[in-house]
Amino acid sequence: MHEYDLEINPAKRNINYWRDVWKFRELFYFFAWRDLLVRYKQTFIGVAWSVLRPFLTMVVFTGIFHYVAKLPDTGVPYILLVGAAMLPWQFFANAFTDASNSLVSNSSMLTKVYFPRIIIPISSVMVSVVDFLISLGLLFLIMVFYQFVPGIKIISIVFFFLLGLIIALGAGLYVSALNAKYRDFKFVVPFIVQFGLFISPVGFSSNVIPQEWKLFYSLNPMVGVIDGFRWAILGEQNIIYMPAIIISVCAAALLLIWGIIFFRRTERKFADFI
Repeated sequence: MHEYDLEINPAKRNINYWRDVWKFRELFYFFAWRDLLVRYKQTFIGVAWSVLRPFLTMVVFTGIFHYVAKLPDTGVPYILLVGAAMLPWQFFANAFTDASNSLVSNSSMLTKVYFPRIIIPISSVMVSVVDFLISLGLLFLIMVFYQFVPGIKIISIVFFFLLGLIIALGAGLYVSALNAKYRDFKFVVPFIVQFGLFISPVGFSSNVIPQEWKLFYSLNPMVGVIDGFRWAILGEQNIIYMPAIIISVCAAALLLIWGIIFFRRTERKFADFI
């Protein structure tokens, strides 16, 4: 008797691959719902953790940067200044981290059945959307407490949210493929997130950055996203720096294209890496 090895590979042509993604679209819902249940299963406070974590971070950052460092509040309660920045940053940090580790977390599935592997990191990013919406509700409650009413610019938050989502997804796709090949990248991801928090204007306004350094500082693509959220939620008190927005849009497009290309090139070898 002869033994045969069956090798199942993703479609070589991109058009066929994306047709497969649409064909397996129900897996998006399955993976996202499963990850959501796992995240809060056997936790002491359950979903409330999504509220407690950003709230405590807002309080700590407000105390450090406003009351200790004496940074200005730009005309609004400082906790709102921090909260408007914490929304996009927390979403990016969660989405990027989950997407980066998604392939390794689902390694048992990669060697058994075929489906477009890109579904896994994308669905993990979708789970972070739920946390974002919960945190957004928390921020609205704080705004009610301080009797702060946002202006019509609040509708532009959708654009900046999508911008942050694309940045997180593009970077997550790239690092998830690297993480499947080189396992030590799982130690790099927390460092990237922690370092990014320090160099992003989460606990302070970008207005404190000297004018001659603003363009260089804006090379961090999350600067434009965070500034955009503050501008959309807090209004005229925060002047938007357009070069930062342009850089964020360009970085989002490049990261997404680069992430998809690298992911597709590496996808055929995931089963060997895992």
